This record gives sequence, C-alpha cells and structure tokens, in this order.
Amino acid sequence: MNVLITGGASGLGLATAEAVEKEGWKALVVDVRAPDQRFEHVTADLADRAEAERAVRELAERAGGLDAVVTAAGIDACGRLEDVPADDWERVIKVNLLGTASVVRAALPYLKHTRGKVVTCASTLGLRPLSDASAYSASKFGVVGFTRGLAIETRGEIGVTLLIPGGMRTSFFDGRPEQYKPGPEAGLNDPADVAQAVVFALRQPAGCEVRELVVCPSTETSWP
Repeated sequence: MNVLITGGASGLGLATAEAVEKEGWKALVVDVRAPDQRFEHVTADLADRAEAERAVRELAERAGGLDAVVTAAGIDACGRLEDVPADDWERVIKVNLLGTASVVRAALPYLKHTRGKVVTCASTLGLRPLSDASAYSASKFGVVGFTRGLAIETRGEIGVTLLIPGGMRTSFFDGRPEQYKPGPEAGLNDPADVAQAVVFALRQPAGCEVRELVVCPSTETSWP
C-alpha cells in the first residue's frame, strides 16, 4: 500500500511514516524540508497550492499510484489576534487548512482508482478553542468541517477519517515563548502511539470506515 504523508519529516507525520513502513507499506513523504532519507519524498511548501499539487502528482507517479493520504502537516502562530503579524496568521490557514485541501484534491483521482483512504489531522483545538490560538483553532475547525464534508461527497468512493489528536511530545512547541509551551503536568502523548490510530483507520476494509478518532492524553485540558 502506498501512503502519502504530509509533514512526514517530524512529529506525528514522521511517526506515521515509521508506522506505515513497519506495516510493510510504503511511506511517501511531503514536507517543507527533506525527511529522513529512508523515505521516498518530495519537498514542498503546502501554503503554495501549485507546489502541493506537484508533490502529490510526483510521488503518485513514482510509486505507481496512491492507496492512502494522511495530512499530518501543521504549523502555529501563537498570540492575540492584534499581536500576530497578518502574514503569519494567514500562513497557518494556508498550510493547515488550504494545504490539506490541496493535497486531498490532487490525490483524489488516484484514491478513487484504488478506493483508497484519507486521514486528515485536526486537533482538540478544532473543537474547543483557546485564547491566543485563533489562527490554529480557525484552521483546525476548518479541517473538521472540510473532512466531514469530504466524507459526504465521496461516500462509496473512498474512505475518510478525521483524526483529532490532543497534545503530543514533538518539536511543534519548540521556539515558542514559555507561556505557550505545555507545562510538565500536561502528560503529552508519544506521537508513535497516536500514529497507531492512523494505522488502525488505514487497516479497515473498503466500505468499513472509522469516521472520527479522538486521541489525547488522559489529562488533556482542551477535551472535552
């Protein structure tokens, strides 16, 4: 099975690529920076629709088609709306929401041919917003709506799963001011554990779908 994974150079994307390879499947990685050389990959900025589409087509053609897409790429711009530069705020929307849509749109012809699967990555902040995270929450609320709409549009053609993860121990929080980093009590999940939920969704037979999965630490403060 050929599985295209966005954001596969780090975090949940990398953990998913590793889990996919352990299953004996082939991980095809798209990221703004080159991942581990173990993986077939194309570098692309998902904020640029043309780059996102090119990356999907190139990897699909190299691999001889696609059986699944996992959209794990994501960025953030913390701060109050009036304090975050407009370009930074809008880039979060472009990468997290529009990049997800661009990748899925480009992959649809391949996935319909194989009756493949899509797993999108939202967030618990896509269900319950927090202060100083308006860009991230807006983008992830958008991913929730996009995925639910996609499932309706494509039912009977491809499988669609919405993954809603809570906090994970990744580099996602690196470089932030201290007030925007999770504290020691957060009990963040290992991304490798969350990646197993992705594999579970991908293992389902055609016609049997896991529509939504919430996977978060037991102490997650943004759920429910």
